[in-house]
Amino acid sequence: MPSMLDAVVVGAGPNGLTAAVELARRGFSVAVFEARSTVGGGARTEELTLPGFHHDPCSAVHPLGIGSPAFKAMPLERYGLEWLHPRLPMAHPFDDGTAAVLSRSVAETAASLGPRDAGTYRRLVTPFLGRWDTLVRDFMSLPLTALPRDPVTLARFGLSGLPPSAWLMRRFRDEQARALFAGLVGHVIAPLGGFATTAVGLVFALAAHEAGWPLPRGGSQSISDALTAYLKDLGGAVHTDYEVKRLDDLPPARAYVFDTSPTALARIAGFGGYYDHFRYGAAAFKIDYALDGPVPWTAEAPRHAGTVQVGPTSGEIGAALRQASSGTAPRTPFLITAQPSLVDPGRAPEGKHVFWAYGHVPNGWEGDLTDAIERQIERFAPGFRDRVLARATAGPPELAARNANYVGGDIACGAARGLQLLLRPRLSLFPYNTPHPAVFLCSSATPPGPGVHGMSGHNAAKAVWRRLRVAAR
Repeated sequence: MPSMLDAVVVGAGPNGLTAAVELARRGFSVAVFEARSTVGGGARTEELTLPGFHHDPCSAVHPLGIGSPAFKAMPLERYGLEWLHPRLPMAHPFDDGTAAVLSRSVAETAASLGPRDAGTYRRLVTPFLGRWDTLVRDFMSLPLTALPRDPVTLARFGLSGLPPSAWLMRRFRDEQARALFAGLVGHVIAPLGGFATTAVGLVFALAAHEAGWPLPRGGSQSISDALTAYLKDLGGAVHTDYEVKRLDDLPPARAYVFDTSPTALARIAGFGGYYDHFRYGAAAFKIDYALDGPVPWTAEAPRHAGTVQVGPTSGEIGAALRQASSGTAPRTPFLITAQPSLVDPGRAPEGKHVFWAYGHVPNGWEGDLTDAIERQIERFAPGFRDRVLARATAGPPELAARNANYVGGDIACGAARGLQLLLRPRLSLFPYNTPHPAVFLCSSATPPGPGVHGMSGHNAAKAVWRRLRVAAR
């Protein structure tokens, strides 16, 4: 290791690894330090239940990963990353045994919403079709770390997306469309009536139509492993089992980049109350299952979907999100579920399956949501419990223990609501900078926020290399 590194990255999650790769690609000397024994952060794969069942403790499906400008600029396929696409990106079952779908096909999606809303849905997404690559680059580079490639489309998207999703849902006449869109917004674990929540739903819908909602073969760990292998080929170093409690624990460097929560950064760097205003949001209660067969959904469509939203009406979804954000565990939770082994059978022994589900609960909640979650699944898949071989549950305390960025079990590393959805962790045009000119933040507490896409790390790396070049001059 050089006596003075150009950059040290703390935290080997997707954003930390992406920041390190971006710096190493530009010729800077980089080392990553990770407290746990393996890299990955929110993109890991482990045997949580039984031998031979490979689960993703957090993220499993990556609609923003396959389209990420950061990942697309890297040769990650050379390092083992392979995207697998289920027949349907997402399905949303209803009590009558039918289901709406989010398909790669706009026509199939619109048809599943019923004749009264099919045209409304097509008009909603059509202006942005074929413009995904430039739109996602511009949207995920906000605040502007690069000049927009298509400012007109970005502005149009902003006008469509800034209102609360509750406004948009009034344009739909039937519950199928309202419920499906409410579920899309619910992926950020925030009430439906918040600022810019329409943009959240639109991003997920467009991602499905333009790039799909794929899963990486072998699990999310393959994303982290590919980033790590690429970094090492570029000359970067990765050190695991290395906990950082203060800046003095790190080797000398010209810049320090933290893939941590703002709270942890303030503690390590001695910033006092600089991030005291930053708010953490509702948490997740997650269950990983080893199953004796596929989930016995009543409706046909969920049997072919990588992701299944469980919450039959926008009213039920909205109530569950409001309760979790206001301190009450929902009796009828809205669930996001994933079925990795439908498209990647190697994740489980022959004939068996891995499956996960999570509902939303208050930050730091210490109760048990298992029964409520399984009642919801049984509602749409009678006999589900009979197929459970083993389960691994993780409430907010366990999620926070697994990943220090999940403060109180908040897997978004900060409430994704109000202005904090877009302007995080502070109201600033330079959100990756900190009070110390050589210290930067690159976690999903910075724009563009949660998800395994590496763009927070990519954007932060730009701020770092600009400083390093100025310092060199």
